[in-house]
Amino acid sequence: MTITVFGATGMVGKHVVQQALAKGYTVKAFGRNVEIFFNEESRNHNLHTVKGYVFDEAEVNYAIKGSDAVISVLGGSIDGKEQTRSLGIKNIIKQMDKNNVTRIIALGGMGILNADTSGNLLLHSHSYPVEYLPVGLEHEGAYNYLKQSDLNWTFVCSPDIIDAHATGNFVTNKDFEPIPNNYKINAGDLAFFMLNELQKNEFVKHRVGISN
Repeated sequence: MTITVFGATGMVGKHVVQQALAKGYTVKAFGRNVEIFFNEESRNHNLHTVKGYVFDEAEVNYAIKGSDAVISVLGGSIDGKEQTRSLGIKNIIKQMDKNNVTRIIALGGMGILNADTSGNLLLHSHSYPVEYLPVGLEHEGAYNYLKQSDLNWTFVCSPDIIDAHATGNFVTNKDFEPIPNNYKINAGDLAFFMLNELQKNEFVKHRVGISN
């Protein structure tokens, strides 16, 4: 399998790249600072770095061409002003359509999960922390672009991410918070889940609540 990883140089992205290579996948690692992978790229012929900007249509198109699936773990500022998460996903979707690539697993925030059975989001509940609202709205924008697309998407709605390796010990839930929810998840476990979901396709066109 060949996958394109957007946000490859971030906390979660590095785990996705490492774990995907361990599975024997061909990985196209996309980002502005892919130089961090140069030594690994010279040792592992399944790793291909693609230096680029997620808003650039030609660069994103080049990164997706020939891939079987996309994993997006785009980051950005917490104030949401740069719109990397939402408009980045918008461009990725556009280029996936051009290349007939239909499977994407993307990372968002816990606020995009349902707060109740009426479909109201946690993001819009009175108890949602005000300081997380700008980045939450960015995640909502990304989610809406995915939902409106024809892609086979999965949107992973994570709580606080811990910079730690995979344990394999976590819980998930479809569209709602996981039970129990400890409001944290290891970056390695996020990568583990996303790559596993590529094979199992248990949450296609659904959001996923997850917690260690």
